[in-house]
Amino acid sequence: MKTRIISAAVALVLLAVIMLSGRETLSLAIFVLTLIGIHEFNGAMENGGYKPIKPIGYLSCLPLLYLSFKDIINPNGPAFAFISSKGLPLAMFLVILAVFCTLIFKYDKYKITDIAVTIMGLFYVVFLFSFIILVRNMGERGDLYIWLVFVGAWAPDTAAYFTGVAFGKTKILPVISPKKTLEGSMGGVAGGMAIMPAVGLYLNVQGIQPGGISFYHYIILGLLCGIISQVGDWAASAIKRHAGIKDYGRLMPGHGGVLDRFDSTLFVAPVVYFYLSIFLSVA
Repeated sequence: MKTRIISAAVALVLLAVIMLSGRETLSLAIFVLTLIGIHEFNGAMENGGYKPIKPIGYLSCLPLLYLSFKDIINPNGPAFAFISSKGLPLAMFLVILAVFCTLIFKYDKYKITDIAVTIMGLFYVVFLFSFIILVRNMGERGDLYIWLVFVGAWAPDTAAYFTGVAFGKTKILPVISPKKTLEGSMGGVAGGMAIMPAVGLYLNVQGIQPGGISFYHYIILGLLCGIISQVGDWAASAIKRHAGIKDYGRLMPGHGGVLDRFDSTLFVAPVVYFYLSIFLSVA
């Protein structure tokens, strides 16, 4: 437990430094984490007996660079206007086209299951990671909105861990994750609902929106994140069980790899993005 706590503390300090360094720094960091995440996912699938198409996985991360730096590119001419409105759907189409061309022209090398796990990796890693950048780019205070993602993911995770250690008795998913308990899960949800409003109060003081965000929004968001963050955790555990591995990697002592540490964040980021977009009209 000591190693886990120290590693988490170092990660939090590093995260704070990156987030305070500006939009482009955070986006570039997410791009690098996505590359590592794809590498970890491919390794897990290979351990499970599959053959993901690695080059396509890595190339699919490039659109994140567009999300990261599109606002500082000089918008000259109709070509840029086309890329701005159609670039991401075009990139997705090209990736899918490349996947199926590989199935056609490398029929003897790859099976349909290999194609399936390749596409799964694109959605699970690249697509979900992109929402962190999207939240950071929202409105005029993306520097504040982004904290909702990490608080929404890590507060329930931390609360669930310590509640489970202290009170956990009832196994909830013994086949997928033997250490997860109902008590820990409930503690995670309660932790999200308690900590998110506290952080929200601070963000309101910092001017996250004119007049601030109503307190009940933070409670609802804490509830949603408390539930969805655990779905992300369980999803990662299920994939690892199928692949026959304990951790995706060893990047963070006591936590595993990028996908081990960001498993909850990957699912929370879209929740925050869509909640802000739909219910608070943040563009």
